[in-house]
Amino acid sequence: MRNFQLIAANIDTTPLLFAIQRQPELWNQNTLRTTHPGTPHTQVDDIWIRFNEITEDVGRVMDEHESVWYPATYALPQVKPLIQALIARVDGERLGRVLITRVAPGKKIDPHVDGGSHAAYYDRFHLVLQSSPGTTFRAGEEIVYMPPGTIWWFDNSKEHEVINGGSEDRIHMIVDIRTQHGHVSG
Repeated sequence: MRNFQLIAANIDTTPLLFAIQRQPELWNQNTLRTTHPGTPHTQVDDIWIRFNEITEDVGRVMDEHESVWYPATYALPQVKPLIQALIARVDGERLGRVLITRVAPGKKIDPHVDGGSHAAYYDRFHLVLQSSPGTTFRAGEEIVYMPPGTIWWFDNSKEHEVINGGSEDRIHMIVDIRTQHGHVSG
């Protein structure tokens, strides 16, 4: 496969998933990504762990490389060890955005390409917290099912979409990392 690469398997995500389930108020505290005009993420719920500082200039949010920690980080202390282990595993040198996203059964993320300098600068990794068979992730012409406890790199410069045809919520932690060697694919 060219658009996906399995980075790790058998990651214990149970403590983080349990902490998220105990704090449903963390979902959708920030809705910029899911409500701005033309977003492909209208059917997604988010928890922002790390993201650009929000300003009046929405264009700046989409292009800046620097991210800040959001309050959910402190409500979910399980995220930092997982992020740190991933950074070490991929020889990362800079951490970008970190989001926890949820797509309910029967919902989807519409086809899109991640643009802007942020997407060009960072590699994108997905840590699968929860998923069930029938949930598909397409990038370019390749389609994968990502089982829970796995970490994947994928090429977000290719058109991609998610369809949750499974029986439970698809919950992923998305982590953007600048690696020592440039993009994983290159």
